[in-house]
Amino acid sequence: MAQTRPGTAFQKRHIDPDRVAPLVGALDSQDANPGVRRLRAWAEEALAVRPGERVVDVGSGTGSQTRALAAAVGPDGVAIGVEPNGGLRAVAEERSADSRARFTDGDALALPMPDGSMDVVWCERVLQHLTEPDRAVAEMARVLRPGGRVALLDTDWGTTLLHPAEPDVVSALMSTVLGGANPYAGRRLLGQLGAAGFVVDDRGSQALLQDHRTVAWPLIRMLGESAVRSGALTEEQRDTLYADLTEAAGRGALHMSVTMFGVVAHRPA
Repeated sequence: MAQTRPGTAFQKRHIDPDRVAPLVGALDSQDANPGVRRLRAWAEEALAVRPGERVVDVGSGTGSQTRALAAAVGPDGVAIGVEPNGGLRAVAEERSADSRARFTDGDALALPMPDGSMDVVWCERVLQHLTEPDRAVAEMARVLRPGGRVALLDTDWGTTLLHPAEPDVVSALMSTVLGGANPYAGRRLLGQLGAAGFVVDDRGSQALLQDHRTVAWPLIRMLGESAVRSGALTEEQRDTLYADLTEAAGRGALHMSVTMFGVVAHRPA
């Protein structure tokens, strides 16, 4: 899932090469989150990817999930990560030197695969960045064969909790996200899959709890700097927030969480 700032659309015109390093840091932090790992494990079990299948990871980022899918399909299968951010693709390719995972340029609204050519689609934390998420889900249906399966995992930013912080500061901090393309993506997954003709097989969710002893600085700074640039927060408010969070983490009293939802479905045969 590529983004240059929280809430921007998943499109090439928004990609800033200078933001690749902090974005990689944020993605690595999310990859390590126990809630993300648990939701992925649930989705992987529900999908039951088999050796020899063809899988596409839409918005593959640094390639961590593409590599997991490549291991599942084995030497006779294909695992392709589609990622429009060239900087992230370069990181994914470097990290995947010992994997069968492959990566290609592409957009969620125009996947570079023929109709009915894939067995499985994985799409994690991408729809929240799209202004036309329904079109993306329809595109996933297009590339799947009859009977093919899809896993959609996405955040619902309306569920964000942050303590200690003044409510108006939290609202300002999240304003760039909640004013973005599709901030309530998690709660919309079921309806989007149904509209695209999918049959839902299972649903899951996880509250992504940050460590109560450590501030998730890559994400917090990305949000904080975006809020300052947009004028939603002053520099003084940002600095006070950072200090309050640091103090709370030092005594093990920090709470930061957001809920992520997942749906696994199949295209009718």
